Amino acid sequence: MSDFILSLNKISKSYQTSGSEKLTILSSIDLSIAAGDLVGLTAPSGAGKSTLLHICGLLDTCDQGTINFLGQDMQKASDMTRTLIRRREIGFVYQFHHLLPEFSALENVVLPQLINGKNPQQASERATELLRLVDLKNRANHRPSQLSGGEQQRVAFCRAVANEPKILLADEPTGNLDEKTSDTVFEALLSLVEISGMAALIATHNENLAKKMKRRIKLKNGKIFSD
Repeated sequence: MSDFILSLNKISKSYQTSGSEKLTILSSIDLSIAAGDLVGLTAPSGAGKSTLLHICGLLDTCDQGTINFLGQDMQKASDMTRTLIRRREIGFVYQFHHLLPEFSALENVVLPQLINGKNPQQASERATELLRLVDLKNRANHRPSQLSGGEQQRVAFCRAVANEPKILLADEPTGNLDEKTSDTVFEALLSLVEISGMAALIATHNENLAKKMKRRIKLKNGKIFSD
């Protein structure tokens, strides 16, 4: 088995535009991420970082190349296998928190664990511990509408790591927050990643946040460059 959690080899992706023209988004991308890797991804708007994250998260397919996840070729995997890996092994965080408004912070972190087969008591204990780690234990019974933007995003982080995924993929996780709140929330995310020992690929426009990563890469003109 590969030592890497995720490996992309010669990944290319393009989209059909008007007529017979194609718009190339990714061109022969190579990227490998091992356990404990904390990788910051920066890119200009429209450069394809969301496309890259979707391919890494098995939400999209590539035109060419191979995607290897935990030693398994995802190009040959069935839709069910890809779905199960997304559910069990990959955590997602987006710019908007996407919390379920009718449930409390605790319940939002418990639900994905129940879906994954964990018993309610264990799920509640883990959710409580995660919320404690991001200093939200006293807000556990509040619904999203009763939480600030920064608090909502911290709950979203807890939900993303609730099932102990092997890798966390985050797309502009602090993009909707002011600078002070963004710093606080980002530190909470880094703490969760480091405590868990998972890998993480985090896309951000914020160069100051990117500098806090162990490794930085840039996506430009469809290619990846080390920063």
